[in-house]
Amino acid sequence: MSVVIDASATLAWIYPDETTAPIQFVFEKVIEEDARVPALWRIEIGNSLLWGIKRGRTTHARRDLALADLTSLPIFEDDETGLHAWEGSLALADKHRLTLYDATYLELALRLSLPLATLDEDLRKAAQNEAVELLGK
Repeated sequence: MSVVIDASATLAWIYPDETTAPIQFVFEKVIEEDARVPALWRIEIGNSLLWGIKRGRTTHARRDLALADLTSLPIFEDDETGLHAWEGSLALADKHRLTLYDATYLELALRLSLPLATLDEDLRKAAQNEAVELLGK
């Protein structure tokens, strides 16, 4: 079974000081099966790593290696993220007081009936309220 993985879980896998056993389990699951992400995932990851360089948390070389690793994994972008952004995702954002960015992950997990891997506490709470299986903590 596939999993929806958000930026917080992805970054925890990239940064060794944030990698936990549950995050390692998520990425083993991704390697063995696959993952689904909303269309904004690459932008979120790229932006976070850009800021990681600016803050001295990583280097260009480590960022490029991390992106190459992610590219090699069976992680598939959802083609319908934009179609659901102003309806399903926005409704979830309103209901659970989430950012629209975070709500896209929840909407995708709900629409595809998949577990959600996230470390974001607000998103985890919203997922629990929507009876979405959680991974990654």
